[in-house]
Amino acid sequence: GLELSTDALVGGTAALRRVEYVPPRSAIGKGTVEAIQSGALYGHAGLVDGIMDRLADALGAEPVTVATGGLASTIVPHCSSVETIDEFLTLDGLRMIFDMNREDA
Repeated sequence: GLELSTDALVGGTAALRRVEYVPPRSAIGKGTVEAIQSGALYGHAGLVDGIMDRLADALGAEPVTVATGGLASTIVPHCSSVETIDEFLTLDGLRMIFDMNREDA
């Protein structure tokens, strides 16, 4: 995701450092920090929208989309295809499965 790709960028180069995941003032960065922020944030938003467009074409309908994870609220405002954010959806699902299995035991 967003953190892994920026960690790879920063870790693979000597002169770059980690940046905050905040929207830059412009899509065209006016310096290194803004360029990294723009590429990371808008690049991931574009990845999400591109995948959702392809899924919609394959399904013949617009899928319901839910963004999950700790950085969902950072990326989703820049996506046109995501309807809902639930940062804990995966953990809630795992808890439900655990509870169901515990009741069956």
